[in-house]
Amino acid sequence: MPSPPRNPVWPGGAPSAGQSARRSRTVSARDIELFTEISGDRNPIHYDDDVARGTRFGGIVVQGGVTTAILNAVVAEDLPGPGTVFLQTNWRFLAPVRPGDTITGEVVVRSVREDKPITELDTRVLLDDGTVALEGTAVCYTMPIGGR
Repeated sequence: MPSPPRNPVWPGGAPSAGQSARRSRTVSARDIELFTEISGDRNPIHYDDDVARGTRFGGIVVQGGVTTAILNAVVAEDLPGPGTVFLQTNWRFLAPVRPGDTITGEVVVRSVREDKPITELDTRVLLDDGTVALEGTAVCYTMPIGGR
């Protein structure tokens, strides 16, 4: 029996609405240092305990780019997977992430285009206690990689 024809838009197979993926990691003070090296963001709320305690956050918080990076990993490694890049993001930061927190990035497929390898995702970053640190949406493009 012949195999079904490959979908030229989604050669590795299209994701499905409702499909989800997640991954977790513990954030460290070193992540703040590394992000600062990349971005130049030296905001004292990321480094200075006295300044940070005097803010509404009440202590040191990691940069937003450190928080959102877990979502980069989920979309590039898990869903939609290798070859995926963000085209658009719309994120709201709802709670601070601190060094030592374990965060979980979670994506759920909202829609999949059939004419182009584009997906719309619901996205969240959760703290270990279930607090939503970030939520929003993303639109992603998935290009074929190698033989996929």
